[in-house]
Formats: sequence, C-alpha cells, structure tokens
Amino acid sequence: MDHELERSLVTLEEIATGARELRAVRHPLGFLCLPLLREGPRGVCVHLFETDHRPEPDASPMHCHSWELRSRVLYGRVANLPVHTTVVADGEAGATHRVFEVRSRSDGVDEIRPTSLLVRSEIGPADITSGGESYTLAAGQFHATALAGEAPAATLVHGFSIPGQVDLSLGPLDGRPRRTTRRLCDTGQSVRSAHTVLRRIDAQQRA
Repeated sequence: MDHELERSLVTLEEIATGARELRAVRHPLGFLCLPLLREGPRGVCVHLFETDHRPEPDASPMHCHSWELRSRVLYGRVANLPVHTTVVADGEAGATHRVFEVRSRSDGVDEIRPTSLLVRSEIGPADITSGGESYTLAAGQFHATALAGEAPAATLVHGFSIPGQVDLSLGPLDGRPRRTTRRLCDTGQSVRSAHTVLRRIDAQQRA
C-alpha cells in the first residue's frame, strides 16, 4: 500500500471513530465529498458515487477544473467522458454550448456566470477506471464523470491548483447567471460515509 493511500485510510478511520471531526459535502453533481486535506494549492479528498445520488437538475455534468487531478479508484468503476470543444465565432452557426465561469465561495455557494465564449462540443468514448487503478486529468480539460455500471464507487482525489486557471462548465447557449450550493452533511452522515468507504475497501481487498 502506498504512503498517500495509507495516510488517507488513517484519516478515514479517525473520522469513522469520531477522533477527527469532518463534515462531508454533498456536491451539486450528485456525489459526496470528504475533504481530507487542504494545504495551499494542494488538496486531497474522497468522492463517493452512490447509485441513488442524483445531480441537481440544472447542474451541468460537463466541466473542467482549475487544478490538475490525479484520482485513484478505491472500489467500483468510474467512467470519464472526454468533452472536445471547438470555439465558434459569435454569429457563426454550429455552437452547442456556452462556457460558464464557476466561482466558488467559502460558504459553499458556487456563482455560475455566462461568458461570451461559444463552443461546439463532442463527447468522446468513455474511459473506464476500476478499483485499484488511477487516472489523471489536466487543468482545463473538459470532461464528465459518472458511475460505470450499477455498483457504487469511490475515488481518492489529489488536486493541485494551477495559477491563472478558472473552473468552467458548459451550459445552454441562452443560460443565465445562477447559483448552486455545496451542502454540508450532518455529523452522522459524515461518519457513516467514512464507515462505508472503509468497509467497501476491505471487502474489495478480501475478494
């Protein structure tokens, strides 16, 4: 077991036993996030994808991060769909989406603002990553992430912010400014989430 994974499992044990207080976050895209570490430009978190979790109706699944991402699938299978975009000049036919800036506030609110940039997007074939495997995404790379199949999954995500990059999403051509909220779970839900991840990792290792 590598050192980073071992440290993260220790932190999950501390959350599960109540030795460390940490609140899980319910993301508008439908997954739960356990933010294990935030240290300057570096962050580590666990994302839980459950079959009964649904994204908010107006949350766009196609987005790109302002940070480089390296994600290890702890269990289950995760599908990453690359989204290839071509800029379309204003007034030119063929645009499918408008680019939106996503500005995240410290209170959990994301301000989603339309830009003047129009693009034509095309979704590529899914890249499937299974438990024990890893994948990377560059800052600024549009994609959509979802469960691959019916079983739940979890990922250990390492992110590193890149100066000058902005979080972006793709939305409707006539989309207006809006807000979404990353909601804190209560302590009980957070503890149960940590227990769930540890139990499923153990079950996978025994299989």
